[in-house]
Amino acid sequence: MTTVTLVDEQNATAGVALVYVEIGSVFGISFVPNMFKVMAHNPSYLKASWERVKVVMGPGLINRKTKEMIAVAVSAVNGCDYCVSAHTAALKGMGCGDELVELMSVVDLFSGFNKLLEGLQVTPDLGVSAS
Repeated sequence: MTTVTLVDEQNATAGVALVYVEIGSVFGISFVPNMFKVMAHNPSYLKASWERVKVVMGPGLINRKTKEMIAVAVSAVNGCDYCVSAHTAALKGMGCGDELVELMSVVDLFSGFNKLLEGLQVTPDLGVSAS
């Protein structure tokens, strides 16, 4: 349950409305995701966050599908149902299906290894040159 009101398109200031239009255009969707609607209470924060999304999730050395997979993995580890749902939907829109099971199996494997190694304070030895 959202604890603050969502700033819908009808109640958006001119600056927020411009960001909303760009979000729909870039994502190719006909609605504004609730994440942005809560940020709109602080238009400067919304604009800065949207700029970060465009820079990080936009073209780069890593392709968009891989970035979406990383987003799902991080969101699952952090327990963010909203982001898991959003990025899983994006991946399905890119044709992903059964590979989501493999992705989450990697998250499962390394979440367990991370806890084991951190809990036992195991000293790293791989990838470290001996001096």
